[in-house]
Amino acid sequence: MVFRQGLEGGFQGRTNKLVDGCYSFWQGGASALIQRLHLLVDEQVFVSDEVKGDEADSSQSSADLSEEEHEEEHCLGGTSPHAGEHSSHEKEGAGQQNPSDQVNPDWFGIGGTGRNVETEPLFNCIELQRYILLCSQVEAGFRDKPGKYRDHYHTCYCLSGLSVCQYSWSSKVDSPPLPAAVFGNYSKNLLEPIHPVYNIVFERYKEAREFFMLPF
Repeated sequence: MVFRQGLEGGFQGRTNKLVDGCYSFWQGGASALIQRLHLLVDEQVFVSDEVKGDEADSSQSSADLSEEEHEEEHCLGGTSPHAGEHSSHEKEGAGQQNPSDQVNPDWFGIGGTGRNVETEPLFNCIELQRYILLCSQVEAGFRDKPGKYRDHYHTCYCLSGLSVCQYSWSSKVDSPPLPAAVFGNYSKNLLEPIHPVYNIVFERYKEAREFFMLPF
């Protein structure tokens, strides 16, 4: 996907094709999702490592306790008074799932795209913005490439791709990008952040999600 960004700065749909303004979103939006996927994978690895660390500490504590109980039992000449406690704890824990095995559906669904980004963009965002604004923009609309006419389809996806570019360096979806991440005049060119899956403004997405999650 990264190699689909041509020398012009725009994206092509596949090899041996000319760059096309609409792929600013089709390729750029996919890149935004991959950025957040890196974070989700890191979270899973972190949880797994944390659980392993807790299990190691627990095993060490159990070993120390067993040693003490063995000595206590040897001194008393009978069964350890804590033996029953261990069996009851084991029964309680038998039905519990390991946190590392639990899957948060939000990670793979609509909620995961709203998480913070900690990896840099996979493509040259400034060059793509330059192509969109200087080559695709014409007469208050956007087009496939120079020589073509503007239309609603390319206007929609060029603007969506432009938004993805501008927010690719933002750590949070709802945080404004730094001036260096926006090509041209910051106040005039900055767009609203869009959802990379549904291609709608993030505020509208959050409103819709909150509405449909309400009990009816």
